[in-house]
Amino acid sequence: MSNILPVLLIFKLLASVVLFTGSAFASAALPETLPQPFPQSKLETSVEIESSGHLVLFSPVREVNNQIRSETMARLPVTGEGRLYQISRDASRQQAREHYRRILRERGAQILFECSGIRCGRSNVWANQIFNQSVLYGRDATQDYLVAAVTTADGSRWLTSVYTVTRGNLREYVWMEHLQVAPGALIPGLGSLSDRVSGPVVVPWQGGVTYQFDWQATDRRRISEQARAKGAVVVLVGYSELGASESYDESMQRAREAAESLSEVLNKTGVSKQQQELVIVGPSVVVTDPGRQGDRVEVMVITR
Repeated sequence: MSNILPVLLIFKLLASVVLFTGSAFASAALPETLPQPFPQSKLETSVEIESSGHLVLFSPVREVNNQIRSETMARLPVTGEGRLYQISRDASRQQAREHYRRILRERGAQILFECSGIRCGRSNVWANQIFNQSVLYGRDATQDYLVAAVTTADGSRWLTSVYTVTRGNLREYVWMEHLQVAPGALIPGLGSLSDRVSGPVVVPWQGGVTYQFDWQATDRRRISEQARAKGAVVVLVGYSELGASESYDESMQRAREAAESLSEVLNKTGVSKQQQELVIVGPSVVVTDPGRQGDRVEVMVITR
């Protein structure tokens, strides 16, 4: 009996650990929880944010007569937190950016705006006038920004913005804001129409006779679930990068075959061809977003 008790205690302890870690992983995916930090980074500053008019930008920034100008920006009533992380020297801000993009993708968030390099505007303005974090002042060519939104089942809305930059001393930083927006406030790009359009899910592809698609299981599952809605239409937009030795028609054909191949994959997972629409653009449409380049199929779900 004396030997059995320690064994039972060990099993109880292990069970508690499993339950705790399981709930921790589950809560990490909830929209209201702060996204887990990029593992190869160190927290420098944490700031509570509570404002009736917090500035959020949905387009590139510029400065005119010491005033911030942006085609689309909003001062929103929010509560949340801002965090400054320094990225380890053996990692990169590109890796950090992809880390946060993956978390947002898993949460079903919609990216409302993103930019990279000088297209974002001057780093000095982002650092000192938007985020009030002077350490973020870096090179205009080595910065990027995104802002994404997600609406929970109870109707609450969350904005997450991520800004990364490389300073002149080559140190790299991440500034992240995670904010709950008060009910009734208008978020640019998140109107009733945006609620009906989900995506795009960018699916890179490679191959010729057969095709290989690089996409996450969470993306596949989300598309299948959204496609079950009455009247849902799944739109597949086929893109191709014009090869150095191929004609326009050949590039268009590659895009068409890849989109048709992905259509077959979706059909086998329960998304019938009757509710799919294929749009082939090949190399004829140029997208400046760095996350939407190369041979790919972009998938969107449109509901009633």
